[in-house]
Amino acid sequence: MGKRKLVLREISDPRVLAAMEAVPRERFVPAQYAEDAYGDHPLPIGYGQTISQPYIVALMTQLLELKGHEKVLEVGAGSGYQAAILSLLAHEVYTVERIPQLAEKARQRLRELGYHNVYIRVGDGYEGWPEHAPYDAIIVTCAAEEIPPPLVEQLADGGRLVIPVGESGWSQRLMFIRKRGTELEQREVAGVVFVPLVRGVARPPENAGGRDEP
Repeated sequence: MGKRKLVLREISDPRVLAAMEAVPRERFVPAQYAEDAYGDHPLPIGYGQTISQPYIVALMTQLLELKGHEKVLEVGAGSGYQAAILSLLAHEVYTVERIPQLAEKARQRLRELGYHNVYIRVGDGYEGWPEHAPYDAIIVTCAAEEIPPPLVEQLADGGRLVIPVGESGWSQRLMFIRKRGTELEQREVAGVVFVPLVRGVARPPENAGGRDEP
């Protein structure tokens, strides 16, 4: 999906548009889907997971209001595509993935492509990554039934959380949340469809790496 189409769909942040142009999306999808990588729809990446459509990636990224100095947490690394976009827009990106096979593939892919400010951990995304909190922005790429309290706790004062909320199908809502002291400002952005946020960690394969920390 090209820059012009994203602009027509109300993506206006020039830094987000530049990042979307710069990251080779075809490198983050299985080879059989490479020719369709820029179609405006999600694609399967294995293990029951998907890579979100370009517009949703751009929309969620724009909502984070990144300027370049931020520390960002991503829940659901998947293929690593969203993390690659974020790496061009923030100072540091920490991403949690519950499926070790996906985490390892994303880690290798990001290193090969030169995105060195992304750190990946295999873990329960609901619990975030508290060791590196607080975060200026948190993005969740799977749908939670409720806003996870640990993520709210790890969000800096003034920080932004973008998360799909809802059980399944079109009942899911993309929510924008800003933390103001002990209060949360919330607004609904759009109806969305995401894979569910699953608690716990999937059983790892033999010799799988567990985390990639600074």
